[in-house]
Amino acid sequence: MSQSGNGQETPQTPLDALGIMASQQAIIGANLRHVEMYTMRGLLSLLWHEPDGDAKPVAVVMVGGAMGGMLGPGDSLYHALGEALVARGVPSIRLSYRKPNDLDSCCVDAAAAVQLAVGSGADHVVIMGHSFGGAVAIRVAVGLAEMVSGVVTFATQSAGCEVAGGLQGRPLLMFHGDKDSILPMDASEVVRAIAGSGDLHIMPGDDHLLAKSHDVMFETTMKWLDEVLIGATP
Repeated sequence: MSQSGNGQETPQTPLDALGIMASQQAIIGANLRHVEMYTMRGLLSLLWHEPDGDAKPVAVVMVGGAMGGMLGPGDSLYHALGEALVARGVPSIRLSYRKPNDLDSCCVDAAAAVQLAVGSGADHVVIMGHSFGGAVAIRVAVGLAEMVSGVVTFATQSAGCEVAGGLQGRPLLMFHGDKDSILPMDASEVVRAIAGSGDLHIMPGDDHLLAKSHDVMFETTMKWLDEVLIGATP
């Protein structure tokens, strides 16, 4: 908590919680910016896809699994989505956790990315996560209900998702391979049950990285985003 001008305590924001000591950035490609934030608990790295001209007032935040990473499941699905979304005027942020596999720390990282997106003009944000990142996405969506409009999970774990009922009917899109050797598809079914709703797609013959299902996930996710996020804007 911090003190406001009238002496009252104000809630600490996710960016406050990061304790950023310094940051730097570089343009590394067309519509792609790399941001590094130095904190006492490690380096938070972001890849920020930014449209030319005026962006739509929406954004997508994408987080990885317990080992971190920015490419996502499938065949670098997060990169493909970022490229497709920016072409439609939608910014997105991919992040590399400061401390992978630390749920609380990773939630702060993802929440800070959501806050950055909102601070840059987004009225609505969708957050998506793979494996361990599914729990991060759901927990951040519940904690930042006024900012997050929907969640996408890929082969999510159920641990950490006990709060999924707090989504309160917000759109939830889920994918899971029926041959997942790391997390059985029951994990996604449990999370959907806790949430009370959700559109769960079972990917036949696919494992935890969902490598065989890239095209289906890309097309389904883009259509879902168009209905939930992009289509909801003027």
